[in-house]
Amino acid sequence: MHARLLTPSRSVPTAREGAGYWPRLLPLLAALACVTRVPSFTRPLWNPDEGYLAVQAGLLAHGGELYETVVDRKPPLVPWLYQAAFAVAGSGSLTAVRILAVLAQLATAAVLASLARRRWGDGAGRTAGVLYLLISVGLNPEDAQAATFEVFMLPCTAAALWCADRRRPVAAGLAVGCAFLAKQTGGAVLLPVLWLCCARRGGTAGRGGAARAGAAGGVLAGTVAPVLGAALVTDPAGFLFWTVTGSGTYASLGGSVLPVLGRALANTGVLAVACAGLLPPLLRSPRAARPGTAGLWLWLAASAGAVTAGLRFHGHYYLQLLPPLALLATAALRTASRERRVRALGVTASCCALFLTWGLLAPRAELDHARRLADTAAHRTRAGDRVLFWGMHPEAYWFAGRTPASRYLTAGLLTNYGGGRDGTMVGERYGVEGAWRTLRAELTAHPPALVVDDSRGEPYAPDRLPTLRRLLGTAYEEAGEVDGAVLYRRTGAPGE
Repeated sequence: MHARLLTPSRSVPTAREGAGYWPRLLPLLAALACVTRVPSFTRPLWNPDEGYLAVQAGLLAHGGELYETVVDRKPPLVPWLYQAAFAVAGSGSLTAVRILAVLAQLATAAVLASLARRRWGDGAGRTAGVLYLLISVGLNPEDAQAATFEVFMLPCTAAALWCADRRRPVAAGLAVGCAFLAKQTGGAVLLPVLWLCCARRGGTAGRGGAARAGAAGGVLAGTVAPVLGAALVTDPAGFLFWTVTGSGTYASLGGSVLPVLGRALANTGVLAVACAGLLPPLLRSPRAARPGTAGLWLWLAASAGAVTAGLRFHGHYYLQLLPPLALLATAALRTASRERRVRALGVTASCCALFLTWGLLAPRAELDHARRLADTAAHRTRAGDRVLFWGMHPEAYWFAGRTPASRYLTAGLLTNYGGGRDGTMVGERYGVEGAWRTLRAELTAHPPALVVDDSRGEPYAPDRLPTLRRLLGTAYEEAGEVDGAVLYRRTGAPGE
């Protein structure tokens, strides 16, 4: 099987080869997608992003308005997916969302297989699809197994390249727009799409230029259409602020340099381990850098730029690198010896097994901490009470089944904390513009019955934030401690 997957084939498959190609390949890819996502089903959630999306979906289902009473620095596609999954299967678990993530990975692998097959033949198509799924788990499990923004962005980026490769500029642009609506960095795929749609337009100088201009116009029009539609469906001003203009401080160069650099090196190293079987042939083969793969190298470079944007280097950012890496490795393996091809697949499969084992055995200390906070809050409040969890674990609202007292579900939006900052550029003055004014209005209109200070010595602790410190000092009293988090009960509120 190893040899068959990685055997070079003719660039144009025969009718006999093509007739049963997809009926044979899709079940293999589907089985592999399911196996590689098994760890994702083993715990209620993997990281705070999933918790944030779950809380957002619940608020939207109960009349919340995106970019008004439900806010985040992300486009709307993934919150809408969560909301739709909850509407169908209930909001008590993320199982439905996990299934959507499996389908997203399968779709990405199938599109990559189609791209590789069109360029290099049947064997390359099988190789690209299998390699992508094997390396798709090659990060910290909380990054690779979570059903978050990048997982749902990748099918759109792959589809954009698929359409561009077939010179369908409007369809390619629509896919780029959908990638952006999953996560802003998905828009980086616009560069290779423009290259593929425009760079090889032939004809005379005048006609070739007109053809390239028309293709570029089609791509850009297709890109703008879904983005503009999403802005109009939500709130145009709010959409622009939360997805583009309101993240200046978050994306700034300030902050702790060494922790950020350490994270970048660590996550790059982890991904290198996952791709250990692919990097040698990719770096060894000069054919991989020839003009026939220029668009793929541009895709990889654009994706690397997207990973670097904001200088945060979270592990899940690196998922954007995997589709172009899988295709470039497939191209490189076409010229490798049979022995090297078999070795590459064997090493990649072994690394995949290693990461799956890590996912099944990964510790869950922060998850257990969030659940204990949530259980305490649920015990000390009534079903209709509002609660404020002051920290970076929005999933506590979902676990507790309590309504957030504010649209700002984490302290990060109010203080600019996150991404490994050590206290530099963290505080009230660095929060989202107007956020503290809005928070005061929210807490005055609907005072939370319980405030859980989960800062635990971090730079966003209440004693560093005058507004929150005054609120707790005048209207609340300490009511206990859980795992280092301090509980505050509203003065005059009903007893436990």
